[in-house]
Amino acid sequence: MMEYKGYLAGKIDVDVESGVLSGVVAGLQDVVHFEGRTAEDLVTAFRESVDDYLAMCAERGEAPDKPYNGKILVRTDPEMHRKAVQRAEAEGVSLSKWIERQIEAA
Repeated sequence: MMEYKGYLAGKIDVDVESGVLSGVVAGLQDVVHFEGRTAEDLVTAFRESVDDYLAMCAERGEAPDKPYNGKILVRTDPEMHRKAVQRAEAEGVSLSKWIERQIEAA
């Protein structure tokens, strides 16, 4: 996984015919694409794309990150729900806090 200045690269695609690796920066309001012919080129392009995006946002006076409200709706089967509640109670935390810890640990 590529990370730079707190930004992550999304899924990387390979175009076998053209020999180009490409991806997008994940979690942004805009689509920020990057590409390269080698892994090293791809990393450089990713970092340059993040820098360019941040500069563009600064010029516009806009916040670069997509606004998130902190709410995640998770649908699961009742048995999984029961197990999660039991684990949260056993650890003395709310279900939301327990799920947050699981995500953080991932």
